[in-house]
Amino acid sequence: MTKQDFLQKYLVKRRGTDCMKWDGMKEKFGEDDLLGMWVADMEFAVCDAIREALRERVDHGVFGYTVVPDRYYQTFSEWMEKHNHLPVKKEWMRFSQGCVTGIAWSIAAFTRPGDACMILTPVYSPFYDVVRNNHRKLVEVPLNYQDGYFTMNDAAIEKAIVENDVKMFIQCSPHNPIGRVWTEEELDRLFSICKKHHVLVVSDEIHQDLIVGDKTFLPAAAVSGGKYQDMVIMLNSATKAFNLAGLIHAHVVIPSEKLREIYDRFAAAMNRTEISVMGMIATETGYRHGEEWLNLVLEVIRDNYQYLKSALAEKLPKATVCCLEATYLPMVDLRAYIAPEHIVEVVQGKCRLGVDYGEWFGNEYKGFIRMNVATDPANVHTAVERLAKACVCAKQL
Repeated sequence: MTKQDFLQKYLVKRRGTDCMKWDGMKEKFGEDDLLGMWVADMEFAVCDAIREALRERVDHGVFGYTVVPDRYYQTFSEWMEKHNHLPVKKEWMRFSQGCVTGIAWSIAAFTRPGDACMILTPVYSPFYDVVRNNHRKLVEVPLNYQDGYFTMNDAAIEKAIVENDVKMFIQCSPHNPIGRVWTEEELDRLFSICKKHHVLVVSDEIHQDLIVGDKTFLPAAAVSGGKYQDMVIMLNSATKAFNLAGLIHAHVVIPSEKLREIYDRFAAAMNRTEISVMGMIATETGYRHGEEWLNLVLEVIRDNYQYLKSALAEKLPKATVCCLEATYLPMVDLRAYIAPEHIVEVVQGKCRLGVDYGEWFGNEYKGFIRMNVATDPANVHTAVERLAKACVCAKQL
């Protein structure tokens, strides 16, 4: 199947379907006649195999208490080994309703109120909330930024850990919204610092299967031959890669038996919800039969990103489209054209775009926007044209 065939078959109009991206704009932005380029889900229907598997379960007609079959664990482990260089053992796996829920449960299980939890900013905004709302001390360490590329500041990370007695590092890998796939060398240095100071690493890896650049993603438990498995917890899900966010299903992967025992004691004290039947079925089917569909999605994302980058380089040469090694959510630095205090006025008011704003991910990134390119190429083209036209006059504000 070609990319054009894929778009013709799977591209869907989502307005009017209770879709957050389109039907939730009034609540988020105060108006609903914007071009939706925000929130991390796609305009693509799921692959045929997932729809058929869900349809078969609907026809069966029973959605009662469900066990996770061995074939599920085997399918997931085989996918992880093939794509992410880490076969996952059945005993490592637990389940949650989502990766942020998994972070919240990890915070509750492994830290106490008042303990310090560290994040690298800018980062997905719920990372801030999940720490603060659980009454932990939030420690923010800014990433280095230069010309659209972000890197870690190892010295600042270690200084923050020591000065704040950090107990947990909440990692985003691949990183949202900066689009980085951390190299093994970067992760080895980072985890070595954490190990030295007895810091538990909780790694949100929900974008692990959305690699659009030439870097190789490495899960936390695979770094340096697995030497950090005694101090890492990985959170992942098929929801981003296969567009399943509404089916509420994610993995908590804990290689360490000691950490699993602590986590299980915490979980036993909760009123645990049952596994999502449809989420489980969709996830297993995606990992078993969805690779061709996913590869076409990645082709669309890459092409949309390259168009965004090249078109803005031509029309707005002082704008910076940040590196996108993974995810479908590139950041765009518009500060050369739009004064940060006027970013909403221009992007929403004049361009009529609904985007994620940089300050949602870190206060110092006002003047940036995050755009969703897992969409109709026509939407990306329209967004570029509107930005180019508006930015010509924006300096007058």
